[in-house]
Amino acid sequence: MSTLTARDRRSGLTPGARIRGLSATTAKYLSLGIAVLVTLLPLSVVLIASLKTSQEYGQTGPFDPPSNWLNFENFVTAFTSGEMLEGFFNTLVVLVISLIGTILLGTMCAYALDRFAFRGKKLIFGLFLVATLIPSVTSQVATFQLVNGLGLYDTKAALILLFMGTDIIAIYLFIQFMQAIPLSLDEAAMIDGANRWTIYWRIILPLLKPAIATVVIIKGIAVYNEFYMPFLYLPSEGLISTSLFRFKGPFGAQWEVIAAGTILVIVPTIIAFVLLQRWIYKGLTSGAVK
Repeated sequence: MSTLTARDRRSGLTPGARIRGLSATTAKYLSLGIAVLVTLLPLSVVLIASLKTSQEYGQTGPFDPPSNWLNFENFVTAFTSGEMLEGFFNTLVVLVISLIGTILLGTMCAYALDRFAFRGKKLIFGLFLVATLIPSVTSQVATFQLVNGLGLYDTKAALILLFMGTDIIAIYLFIQFMQAIPLSLDEAAMIDGANRWTIYWRIILPLLKPAIATVVIIKGIAVYNEFYMPFLYLPSEGLISTSLFRFKGPFGAQWEVIAAGTILVIVPTIIAFVLLQRWIYKGLTSGAVK
């Protein structure tokens, strides 16, 4: 007891404070362990199912191990019969063009809202906020009629325009970063003869690299995982999110092949998140502080 008291005295903590600290640490790591378990449990079930044959899948439980851990036939079937290579290519085209358009439109809109004072500015901010509260499903009928009227149905252009024009969160994120850029830079550039476009392109846009990286990662993952809009607006060409739908028919589904294809779809997302997670955290925390 005397040793514990001396230690507490040196650390400046009372025994009660030490107990509360240990309890908080235990609760923190316990919650993290539960979160990891909840995340990995479904993935492990999908991985086990992807290594089973059709007969094994129907006769065994979800946690029963496969008879052959090196059975990759389902992965080959999913990649070839599901035309996943074409899906990856189509997804890459839509993803790259959508991200470029989102960055340009988002930064321009944020520059105008942050740097210019005009009548109705607060109204526009309010409309942006209201738009984030309206579920996108409620406007799908009008959106579909508009896309069809423009002759863009069943084209990649429809998806690109929809992905470019529905990211209000990106505009708010750009505004948060832009508010940390001093107006003195704009004024100094204007004194040197620069116009508004030069200020935006040469000064503001390069300083928004952390925000751009954050938007690219978050928006990229969202577009990559999107299923509803590609399935509705591009039925003739499969994206990676809709390619697995080919294995589900009116009389059943090849769930072991779908599980293998799901693993193939998840792997690029996991790799991208592991390699770029520091940019996500850095961008979000910097935007929150600024």
